[in-house]
Amino acid sequence: MTTQVPLESRPIETWLTDMDGVLVHEEHAIPGAADFVEALKASGRRFLVLTNNSIFTPRDLRARLLGSGIDVPETAIWTSALATAQFLADQRPEGTAYVVGEAGLTTAMHDIGYVMTDRDPDYVVLGETRTYSFEAITRAIRLIEAGARFIATNPDVSGPSQQGTLPATGSVAALITTATGRAPYYVGKPNPLMMRNALNRIDAHSETTVMVGDRMDTDIVSGLEAGLRTILVTTGSTRPDQVETFPYRPSQVVDSVADLVAMVAPPAED
Repeated sequence: MTTQVPLESRPIETWLTDMDGVLVHEEHAIPGAADFVEALKASGRRFLVLTNNSIFTPRDLRARLLGSGIDVPETAIWTSALATAQFLADQRPEGTAYVVGEAGLTTAMHDIGYVMTDRDPDYVVLGETRTYSFEAITRAIRLIEAGARFIATNPDVSGPSQQGTLPATGSVAALITTATGRAPYYVGKPNPLMMRNALNRIDAHSETTVMVGDRMDTDIVSGLEAGLRTILVTTGSTRPDQVETFPYRPSQVVDSVADLVAMVAPPAED
């Protein structure tokens, strides 16, 4: 049953939503997800689909979602890889990095003009990959020991697959931290920096934006810290009985995005 905490009386002009656990489970659409996205597009309101997944480019993710029957424009997808690249472009334009990751991250790094090298790089940038190699991790450790700054796309320690749990960026980052004594700076959720970058990307204001997510410890807390109202859906990681164990609360808890379709009304005419 849907449980509600009032969203207050401020209008909702823009939407941010997580992807995995909110719109899809692996390659399967969550019931109501396609209707929710179509309602967002029909309303004319700006929105972004956010994901801590750094493996895929926005084009790849659009194709993945489309295969599930959900039509999200490529320009409406914002990944932790893109957020990490934006952060590095702002911090040290046209720098160098040793990158452990896949096309989503390497493409984003190329697009901001970074040179990828293992010779005295400014940064070691760790993203997610399904094929972490001992050689690449060892190289990252030695470069960090030699003075490279340590950045990771996101702190998620595990991810789902059809075969079961997979180690993710946070787990490998912990391994590197144990070896070097150096903790990374995580750019993705729950860092509110990713939220603020997303807001800037669609020219949105925190007070009139809602974040929809399935995890209390990433989606909801990062939305809260960025000043957004938050909606938890219970189709993903956080179960309804777990909500009260956290020291913070979402603005609203619903069963799924199917419950939000009616909220996405067209903007009022002047």
